[in-house]
Amino acid sequence: MRFRQVHLDFHTGEHIPGVGSRFDRQQFQEALRLGCVDSITVFSKCHHGWAYHPSKANVMHPTLSFDLLGAQIEAAHAIGVKTPVYLSAGFDEKLAREHADWLLRSRPGVEPDFSVAKYHLFCLNTPYLDILLDQIREVCENYDADGIFLDIVGVKPCCCRRCSEELARMGRSPEDPAAVLALAEKTYANFTARSRETVDSVKPGLPLFFNAGHIPRGRRDLARMNTHLELESLPTGGWGYDNFPLTARYVQRLGMEYLGMTGKFHGGWGEFGGFKHPNALRYEVSLAAAHGAASSVGDQLHPCGEMDMATYQLIGAAYSELRDKEPWLQGVTPVAEVALLSLEAYHNAYDPGAPKEKCVDAGAARILLEGKYLFDVVDVESDLSPYRVLILPDQIRITPDLKEKVDAFLAAGGKLLATGQGGLYRETDDFAFDFGAEYMGESALQPCYFAPDGEMEGLYPSAYVLYQPGQDVAVTDGAVLGQLHKPYFNRTPEHFCSHRHTPNEKEPTGAGMVAGRDGIYISWQVFAEYAETGSLIAKRMVQQALDRLLGEDKLLKTDLGAQGVVTLMEQSDCYVNHLLYVVPVKRGSGVEIVEDIQPVRDVQVSLNLREKIRRVYLAPQGEELPFRRENGRILFTLPRLECHQMVVLEKE
Repeated sequence: MRFRQVHLDFHTGEHIPGVGSRFDRQQFQEALRLGCVDSITVFSKCHHGWAYHPSKANVMHPTLSFDLLGAQIEAAHAIGVKTPVYLSAGFDEKLAREHADWLLRSRPGVEPDFSVAKYHLFCLNTPYLDILLDQIREVCENYDADGIFLDIVGVKPCCCRRCSEELARMGRSPEDPAAVLALAEKTYANFTARSRETVDSVKPGLPLFFNAGHIPRGRRDLARMNTHLELESLPTGGWGYDNFPLTARYVQRLGMEYLGMTGKFHGGWGEFGGFKHPNALRYEVSLAAAHGAASSVGDQLHPCGEMDMATYQLIGAAYSELRDKEPWLQGVTPVAEVALLSLEAYHNAYDPGAPKEKCVDAGAARILLEGKYLFDVVDVESDLSPYRVLILPDQIRITPDLKEKVDAFLAAGGKLLATGQGGLYRETDDFAFDFGAEYMGESALQPCYFAPDGEMEGLYPSAYVLYQPGQDVAVTDGAVLGQLHKPYFNRTPEHFCSHRHTPNEKEPTGAGMVAGRDGIYISWQVFAEYAETGSLIAKRMVQQALDRLLGEDKLLKTDLGAQGVVTLMEQSDCYVNHLLYVVPVKRGSGVEIVEDIQPVRDVQVSLNLREKIRRVYLAPQGEELPFRRENGRILFTLPRLECHQMVVLEKE
């Protein structure tokens, strides 16, 4: 997979005159060279439904007078740049107005609204699918495409007339959400299979990606319908800077090539004249590299076809650095000792129709990133043998098959960290594992308070409020690591105290954190707590538990600050330690912005590696870095970290 890609959006309505009129082969190539681009996704068909080339399967844009797609492909290939081809699959606004009956219906009887300026989503269980497949086939037959990118697709429940009729033939009702979802799964699987067959009938094995805007954790079947994965994650477009690391740490274990897709935009997709700060793009590209991913930067071509040179100057500032780093990014395997069992993956395995709780995974990943733990995000199919600690966050209840899997992990020496209702049996309110305590149920009084035993960094002895529901446990033979305090009473309109909630009674009423034979249990949904409130106590509780479980053999130790990101990748003859540090800030109505990058100096790193290390150096600079061995660990000091630095540890 090419590391320095661009996704060149080109959604152009029919009222725009002179489409492609200022396209110039040389200027197009000059922009790609300036941007250090080695692959660019170009358009066959946009959301408006128009083709950007002569077409029998579609209609060329009415103000385009030549084969723009063919000219772009020829120009790019002439300078060694690959050209995957984009087709909008879910949207086709031109056709939507002709065949509104083929559009997706969220529930029976709902009619599409054409009174507002927006695109309308097609159901792929209609004759539209055959039209789309003809368009895909035409591109494969007529153009030297390096891949096919199909956009705005996914498992989308539909109650259009055709779906409702099919449900009736099956003896099911469109009022039954489970039946509608099952048909949506069947429709999507048919679409992806027929798309693959169409492509392979012309160009067997051509890369093919179906973009749904998110890679669902726990749906390996959906992921493997693609030849590779593209993780759409524009921090300023609603995803935020927490999204990519969470998704990447799941897909990096699926055995598929993948890239991180961000954008050059200040905001989100479709923004003309919007530019992020160059430092933001430097960081986003580096963050992808640190997770073993290639990069794709979204751009939007002006309707006239002229490339915006400021955009490619911006992209080139990031990609010129990435180009120099590529030798240390290829053929890598992530190193991790903590596994986070994703709640989204759990729901996809056991409750596919249930609403997805996103904040738990996000809060957990945020704590692990800030604590500099080397972790993967796993699903119920994952091999747990590489890990030392498995986290069962907040709502992970245990099924018989999951119990068997976790028991094998424990028998091999692994340990658990469970929180809230994590670690309880799915069918009964009992612990599935030995935490040295008995589960008694959710506390009737809320919110509860946690008083830690011993010191926690940045916290003084006190009882700290947690707004997620507290759970009551009775300690049997476990070691209590902190106490649970309850309020005097619950807050009601007739019965309340102070502005927000009732104070604690000052006396402990049970364990707030307890350690048993199989691991540690925390009596709150601390990951949801951290995602929603960012409270320091929630983070410190998790970090104290993990540090106790990992002990002095913890793989990575560093004093890099909370906003830093650290990963460890292994190549055949070396380890590559990635360190990043920027501080996103909120601007406007909550948009996360990266602008200033302040160097961090004298970062201490200690690694517990199984191999002997003969040399440590900075990459790509090639500068030797002094190191020492101490109690089986490799210790070094990084003199200066600006945005992103790779430290290479060569094996003997």
